[in-house]
Amino acid sequence: MKARVHPLAVVDPDARLGEGVLVGAYAVIEAGTVIGDECILESHVVVKEGTTLGPQNIVSSFVVLGGAPQDRRYRGEATTLEIGARNLFREHFTAHRGTAHGRGVTTIGSDGMYMVGSHVAHDARIGDAVTLANGTLLGGHVEVGDYVVTGGHVAVAPFVRVGSRAFLAGGAMVERDIPPFVIAAGDRARVRALNKVGLSRSGVPEGSRAALEHAFRAIFRGEKPRAAAARELVENEDAFVRELARFVSQLGGRPRE
Repeated sequence: MKARVHPLAVVDPDARLGEGVLVGAYAVIEAGTVIGDECILESHVVVKEGTTLGPQNIVSSFVVLGGAPQDRRYRGEATTLEIGARNLFREHFTAHRGTAHGRGVTTIGSDGMYMVGSHVAHDARIGDAVTLANGTLLGGHVEVGDYVVTGGHVAVAPFVRVGSRAFLAGGAMVERDIPPFVIAAGDRARVRALNKVGLSRSGVPEGSRAALEHAFRAIFRGEKPRAAAARELVENEDAFVRELARFVSQLGGRPRE
């Protein structure tokens, strides 16, 4: 089925629209964009040059994808935003292209939910099945693992890494790397607990969840410095424990509290 474009939409002839794409009134799709099959772009959506969307994305009204990076060094270089499949982008979400002095590309995975007013900055790398609640702001060069969930009005500073299946509680101000599988909360986003609910919902096996509980207590509640405790677990038989241990051991020491 051919793309259906509202007569009041503005679609550049050099934009590529896949099969079954729906474009609403007053949407603007610039040249050099690729819109995958069966994407839905509601009214007033703007997709700017250098943006690629995979199939079956739903883009709500007033979303802007592929805007120029908010970086003083940006001089109009040709950079890109690459988005996977089956994401839901709600009203007023924004994502910016990369920078020439960074990765040159901002990447967003598949199967995510990006709620009202959330933002992904230049050169960020976002995994699959990520949920950003309303007002979440991700700075430039941030890396977010698969299945990460945030509460509302979370802010993540530039260059910070957030490990897979972590949960950032509402209002968290994140200035340091957050290990996978944990809950981080509050000003400076301290690690509070293991993200048991998130682990279960994202399909981590029961045996691995039990192993992670032991590892969490050893690393975050034990007497040894966290990095030292983590190094003792980097060869653990459980893959999830190894992921946690290797992330923490690379932080270089016990994080400030």
